[in-house]
Amino acid sequence: MTPERARELIRQQMSFSSGYSRNAIRLILGEIQREHGRLTTDALILEFNLEQAFDIKPGSDFSGVGR
Repeated sequence: MTPERARELIRQQMSFSSGYSRNAIRLILGEIQREHGRLTTDALILEFNLEQAFDIKPGSDFSGVGR
């Protein structure tokens, strides 16, 4: 998955603003982290302010999520 596609999917999940959105975003971040590394993942977390919205913190390890 490209970071651009991840942005689209995260935007979509944020528009739903449900508890399931947090899980979906964690799955997206897991795939991004495995393919592009933690820096790209942290950038997405900061870009979408996911710490405030879903308590998803920069520096977290998502590499095992969805495996």
